[in-house]
Amino acid sequence: MGGMVFSVVLTVHVLAGLGVVGLVLMQHGKGADMGAAFGSGASGSLFGSSGSANFLSRLTAVLAGVFFVTSLGLSYLAGAKSPAASSVMDGAAIPAVGVSAAPVQAPATAPVDDGSKSKDIPR
Repeated sequence: MGGMVFSVVLTVHVLAGLGVVGLVLMQHGKGADMGAAFGSGASGSLFGSSGSANFLSRLTAVLAGVFFVTSLGLSYLAGAKSPAASSVMDGAAIPAVGVSAAPVQAPATAPVDDGSKSKDIPR
């Protein structure tokens, strides 16, 4: 049930985000009204000369509110999914007790001289 609610809220969140982006791109800038007043540009549009900014601005505000609410909902649902693990380290593997590595010992024989000059380097 929780996975289905998460999926629905995530779908609404993505659609609201895409809607906000689309509506912001459709709106005119503040300087577009000045050009339309002097005749350069199409002042008559689908929503009228002043109605488009009002309608699109309100719709953008509503979708932004939906986006904000779904953001909070998604963060709540993501935090409520796993109440048992409070930290990443709680789920880490615990090494076996009593297993110890033997200390590394130097080789018993001297290294063979292979003709390299590495033994001439001062240490």
